[in-house]
Amino acid sequence: MSLLPFGDLAPHTSRRFLPASLDLGDWKALEPWVARLEVAGREASTIEAFESWLVDAGEVMAAIDEERARRYIAMTCHTADPEAEKAYLAFVEGVDPALKPRAFALSKLFLEHPLRHSLPRERYAVLDRSRALDVELFREENVALETEEAKLAQQYQKLSGSLTVQFQGEERTLVQMGRFQEETDRTTRQAAWEAVTARWVSEEAAFDACFDGLRALRSRIATNAGFADYRAYAFRARGRFDYTPSDCERFHDAIESEVVPVLKGLHRERRDALKLPALRPWDTAVDPQNRPPLRPFSDTTQLEERSQRIFDRLDPQLAGDFRLMRETRLLDLANRKGKAPGGYQYTLSEARLPFIFMNAVGQQRDVETLLHEAGHAFHALASRNEPLQAYRDAPIEFCEVASMAMELLASDGLDEFYTPEEAKRARRTHLEGIVGVFPWIATIDAFQHWIYTHPEHTPAERRQAWLGLMDRFGGDIDWTGFESARACRWQRQLHLFIHPFYYVEYGIAQLGALQVWANAKSDPVRALADYRAGLALGGSKPLPELFARAGCRFDFSRETLKPLLELVQRELEALG
Repeated sequence: MSLLPFGDLAPHTSRRFLPASLDLGDWKALEPWVARLEVAGREASTIEAFESWLVDAGEVMAAIDEERARRYIAMTCHTADPEAEKAYLAFVEGVDPALKPRAFALSKLFLEHPLRHSLPRERYAVLDRSRALDVELFREENVALETEEAKLAQQYQKLSGSLTVQFQGEERTLVQMGRFQEETDRTTRQAAWEAVTARWVSEEAAFDACFDGLRALRSRIATNAGFADYRAYAFRARGRFDYTPSDCERFHDAIESEVVPVLKGLHRERRDALKLPALRPWDTAVDPQNRPPLRPFSDTTQLEERSQRIFDRLDPQLAGDFRLMRETRLLDLANRKGKAPGGYQYTLSEARLPFIFMNAVGQQRDVETLLHEAGHAFHALASRNEPLQAYRDAPIEFCEVASMAMELLASDGLDEFYTPEEAKRARRTHLEGIVGVFPWIATIDAFQHWIYTHPEHTPAERRQAWLGLMDRFGGDIDWTGFESARACRWQRQLHLFIHPFYYVEYGIAQLGALQVWANAKSDPVRALADYRAGLALGGSKPLPELFARAGCRFDFSRETLKPLLELVQRELEALG
């Protein structure tokens, strides 16, 4: 696909079941091979043959998943390109709906196979419970609904990626406008913030309509699967075997009691340093000493090269991994018009190579984002030799440990971008961001709990629920005169539209990442070795065991949060 930044990539392991040449976007071409896979599973009469069949099934699913990934990447890199959109939707509408019942049949075949319980328990326990969950949740009537959900989510990407403003005589993307929030001239900051905010607010009704469509679809999916509400369904569908909605609500309470007071204190310090009567939304990104904005790079070539030097200093294996990505053109980092917002790492499942997508414009946040997504990429590469495709992906809660820990482990190398004094500023900005992200995670997660346990709510009721959470977790920022902007701020969080209930994982993982970082302060060699050993397990172990192998505890109670927050506060004090 010519719209992809990378070229042809060979499978990591040569295909042994599928032919080398096969149109993976054409269900008519795929279906006979899926049928052969079903026959092969039924005919497997020895443990060796059964295990071999599991590897073959993974080969088929990896090949199909990579085709999906390629089309998604092309679409998000070029949201305004009709051919990219058409190709992605053709897959969503033509392959995914046909594949889902056959994937269900394969899971069912596994569960009913006479050799299932003869498989080594230690090796296959995680796979076994995952396949049982697939069968438990599958409903034929939900296939079409999930297709509609994916199409609506793509429309959110298309609309949000199209938004631009005219500012200082130029058309600019909303990501590019973020640079102006760091300007020392307050009038410029406010004007830029108001321009961006007005553009978002002008589309409030469109985003509301899109979300209402998604909410209705999700409620129907949950009902069809026999759940009281979508929250209950989502917790099962996301494989949350190790925690409950009540655990998340206690996490929200812990963040409110332990983190929000610290955040408010940082806001007051910023307000006083800036000599302002009140901190306004456009005052949160500028340097509180009114020093010029940090400008770590002028183009993405510099971003790549300087990040490479950080990894060279940190670990030879990680350095080689990042160099491989650069040489294979598995990076699309620069912001441009028509590019979907945000950043992500997407693994090309058959090549077993990671791709990083970003919207860099020359800010410190871009450096943090690349380090974050590189952590995900290192995770994918650490587990790429795992034979079982299902085990090459870990639960999201641990995937985010990989990324967030990398931000912290690599922070000592920020002098590759800055002078020593600027590097201290960048580290402080990062740590303040960690304090700030916990309340935002609680806000987004609690909002989803409310949304999906009140399925018949109106947009007005949703707005009030959101404002209540902003009051609870929002810090000490004065939004006077911009109440409408505050009320629809949730519409900027793409996870709410595209990945429902995927957000609390960031908070759980941040605690894991902080533990890895704390370990590195006392024994950096062992901490990095434990981190990499945890990544190498992929998804082959339950979540608590993955955390333990990386040197941390799977726990997000107040008892774990409090000492880690105190560590961050001590570091902030040391940085000045």
